[in-house]
Amino acid sequence: MEEKNNKKTIWAWCMFDWANQSYNMVITSTIFPAYYVGITANTRYGKNMVSFFGHKFVNTVLQNYILAVSYLLIVLLLPILTSIADYRGAKKLYLQLFTWVGALACAGLFFLKEGGPIEFGMICFGLATIGYCGGFVFYNSYLPQIATLDKQNDVSAKGFIYGFAGSIVVQLVCLVGVLFHDSFGITEDMGARISFIIVFLWWIGFAIIPFKILPKGQPNAGSHKFNVFTGGFKELAKVFGKIKNMPLVKRFLPAFFFYSVGVQTIMLVAAEFAAKELHMKDDDLITIILIIQVVAIIGAWLTSLASNKYGNTKSLIVLVVFWTFTCLSVYYISNQNQFYVAAFAVGIVMGGVQSLSRSTYAKLLPQNIPDTASYFSFYDATEKLSIVVGLAVFALVEDYTHEMRDSALALDCFFVVGLVLLIALFAAEKKAKNVPTTLQAEIG
Repeated sequence: MEEKNNKKTIWAWCMFDWANQSYNMVITSTIFPAYYVGITANTRYGKNMVSFFGHKFVNTVLQNYILAVSYLLIVLLLPILTSIADYRGAKKLYLQLFTWVGALACAGLFFLKEGGPIEFGMICFGLATIGYCGGFVFYNSYLPQIATLDKQNDVSAKGFIYGFAGSIVVQLVCLVGVLFHDSFGITEDMGARISFIIVFLWWIGFAIIPFKILPKGQPNAGSHKFNVFTGGFKELAKVFGKIKNMPLVKRFLPAFFFYSVGVQTIMLVAAEFAAKELHMKDDDLITIILIIQVVAIIGAWLTSLASNKYGNTKSLIVLVVFWTFTCLSVYYISNQNQFYVAAFAVGIVMGGVQSLSRSTYAKLLPQNIPDTASYFSFYDATEKLSIVVGLAVFALVEDYTHEMRDSALALDCFFVVGLVLLIALFAAEKKAKNVPTTLQAEIG
């Protein structure tokens, strides 16, 4: 059994978040979306139209389709892959595999050019998403392995803080080439393309630290001899059977799903809303996203302090209430100043709700279990499925009403349902015998 609360191991674990958030900032939120929309604004297929393997799409619609398909693939594959990883003791190997796929795919985006075919570039965009999401599952599954129950809130928050800080640094590095491209004798487009190479180098470069230091994990095959796929499915079935007998876990996952629909979707469409509804410029959008990341660091830290004092469930309820009113306010936003206020509010609760959700789930699980990747596959599949549902609902409502503000109202309904389920979880926790307020696992 590996020593828990080891400072070096925890630091290495946090450095993985420092490394992979370069994708989340540059590829998902800022430079790549702006670059992609720019090079596809006027093509031979029409304004904002692209061709993907002979089929025409609106540029942003194709981008969202690829994101949705990538998340769906993760939802379908990871429960199997994580169970195999636990069965073979190969959690660290899969962490490395997905990281290399994601980082190399970011480098592949360099070849996406204006006027050229987009198929290879958009496939790389999808693979980068799969690499990022897949690596995060195995990264998350280390939390109960490296930290004791009383330290998991703090360690989880520390990971997110490292991630937010790293994303800010790499964003500033990439912006140098984009904003000051003339000084380097390159075009603005080339500056953007070079930033994709920077993400590759940053991601895989800093990921070497956790690759070297994090424990490998031990096989969990028992005395039986299965081939890798049979063993994986048997491990998955075993974990699912255990989760069915954990009342608090069964209550937490649906609540997590519903409020994650709102949280994850808002983070993905915030920039799009500002551009379309408020006509904000790219420079302003990047500034806002940087502000959100900085504020999120503070939010994650404050949430860790609050959860240690008042308990995880109470803190989550407060955060989701805050999210509910913030999402509702989007319907009434009419100018940039109001959007800045809303963005600040989102930043405060964004890091906190993500960090606390992860540590709460870790606390609900039986302690010192060897198959943490399989358990966390259910958590991560729930989160990724919430993204698919959120994007679909947001797009369908906008398509029907032609108003993104109506889509925001639809998302708010998910927050309300998630809040009700969290309150029910809190009530169940109070009734459960021998379950501390810090939400220790009820094995059933």
